Amino acid sequence: MTNPLLALQRLGQSPWHDNIRRDLLTSGILARMIEEGEITGLTSNPTIFEQAIAKSEIYDEAIRRLAREGKSAEAIFEALSVEDIRNAAALFMPVFERTRGKDGFVSIEVSPKLAHDTGKTLDEARRYWRTVDRRNLMVKIPATAAGVPAIEAAIADGINVNVTLIFSIERYQAVMGAYIRGLRKRAASGGDVRSVASVASFFVSRVDSAVDQLLDDRIAAGGRGQERLRTLKGKAAIANAKLAYKAFARTFGGDGFADLSARGAQRQRPLWASTSSKNPSYPDVYYVEALIGPDTVNTMPPATLAAYKDHGRPVVRVDQELETARETIAALASAGIDLPAVLGRLEEEGVASFARSYESLISVVSERAATISGSRG
Repeated sequence: MTNPLLALQRLGQSPWHDNIRRDLLTSGILARMIEEGEITGLTSNPTIFEQAIAKSEIYDEAIRRLAREGKSAEAIFEALSVEDIRNAAALFMPVFERTRGKDGFVSIEVSPKLAHDTGKTLDEARRYWRTVDRRNLMVKIPATAAGVPAIEAAIADGINVNVTLIFSIERYQAVMGAYIRGLRKRAASGGDVRSVASVASFFVSRVDSAVDQLLDDRIAAGGRGQERLRTLKGKAAIANAKLAYKAFARTFGGDGFADLSARGAQRQRPLWASTSSKNPSYPDVYYVEALIGPDTVNTMPPATLAAYKDHGRPVVRVDQELETARETIAALASAGIDLPAVLGRLEEEGVASFARSYESLISVVSERAATISGSRG
């Protein structure tokens, strides 16, 4: 039987691993997954690093050494994360070379504390690009109002960008515009647009978590139309993502990108993020199955990746039933669900959540450094 993760790639979707831990690198597990063709990229964020450092001792030796060198908690974390990202990038380099720079990327995120500061976000993106110094690095920049101009400038500089925390199609349109403007600026200055890659991380399951709660509140309140409300549960996220894919196809398949395409510029692929099923009543690969299609990426946490390998059924679906998707969005509006407001709130909550994870991460590193740097070893 064909591995479903390999079948995804034949359909044009790249499966990426939404996880990084030092023991994945040192044990050979990540190398094996890459060699067997199961994954073609990797994403990380503060929450992933927080869990890796807080719930294991695999970083203790490095933390002890760095702490005894007098480094701050933030400097220790950066040193740890940069080392891991560099090593992961080396493992994915054969994928990057085989695909001629279209895949095989590893992502590192700018500090989420800077999400509302354009200048500082851009400065940190440039610094990470220089520090990590790997052609298959992507720097993650959030799709906040302040992040969009930083994305444009980074692309113009030739920095590969993973745009994160996209929830609404309106913000997604702004992100695609920033990418195209950045490429045009790069071309105008004599830069090579062929060497720049970007993905736009469109978040999925969190949308259903928020909308389903609002539907449940209306169902609990009683009244007419409860059955219709029930049929809308679990539908908003996929409908939103399918319409986003339609916007992608229209933008990068139209005249507005034709001249850049002729120069060899890559499309900015949609990356489906937050694709684990938060609701246990939904299938564990619910958000993977629905969004399979050409020129896409799906970054999956370990449990979702394993589940898809075990029982995925790869078929192109992301461009199917678009009229149903439009009807779903309209039905939600008729039911009193203000989807734009929900998506705006999710962006705010996402930025705040990553910032809390970052602060918690730095606190964990600080406490661990204080404890183990004074111990013998």
